[in-house]
Amino acid sequence: MSNIVITGANRGIGLSLATQFSQAGHNVAALCRQSSSELDHLDVTVIEGADVGSISAIESSAKQVPFEEVDLLINNAGILRNEVLGSIDYESIQSQFSVNTLGPLKVTESLQQRFKNGSKVVMITSRMGSIEDNTSGGRYGYRMSKAALNIAAVSLAHDLRSLGVSVGIIHPGLVGTDMIGGFGDITPDQAAERIIQRIEELNMSNSGTFWHSNGEELPW
Repeated sequence: MSNIVITGANRGIGLSLATQFSQAGHNVAALCRQSSSELDHLDVTVIEGADVGSISAIESSAKQVPFEEVDLLINNAGILRNEVLGSIDYESIQSQFSVNTLGPLKVTESLQQRFKNGSKVVMITSRMGSIEDNTSGGRYGYRMSKAALNIAAVSLAHDLRSLGVSVGIIHPGLVGTDMIGGFGDITPDQAAERIIQRIEELNMSNSGTFWHSNGEELPW
């Protein structure tokens, strides 16, 4: 039985992860801004008010996590906006950096003292943060914030290595969530299953590498 913390756990991939981990008998702290009826029906600890775009909210939420030790932290919460060259909304880009980049870093740092040898930290990122894989342009804020998250995760992999903590950087795939209007190649449940497989494979030897949830290593 593991102690698991998941952000953005009220819907989509986060909810599916919380469901599958709790059904497997693990202790789950489900962080979210506002709970959902689906999350309320799970046997998990729900921590509301966990706005990862707010440093103070993260600090408050981290203090409410009931585990003395955290075996697995999944930084799942994120937002997606669209910016078009010529009419870029720079406040939109700033908000994506706050939620997609600074938020996961702050959550990780806030729980750092609870990690132990063998703990794992997972960033749910996107291949849209890959420079080599960018063949279509656009989505400036999302691409930039996810690229920044990726490099932050690599730094974490180095900084946490001495503690025996591994860091996974995982693109879930094109998942049919509310964030992208329900369109996708796979369902949130399928994405969660594949992410869990990648987490099981995560260790110190592949810490800090970038993976598609289908098992394909992605380019930077």
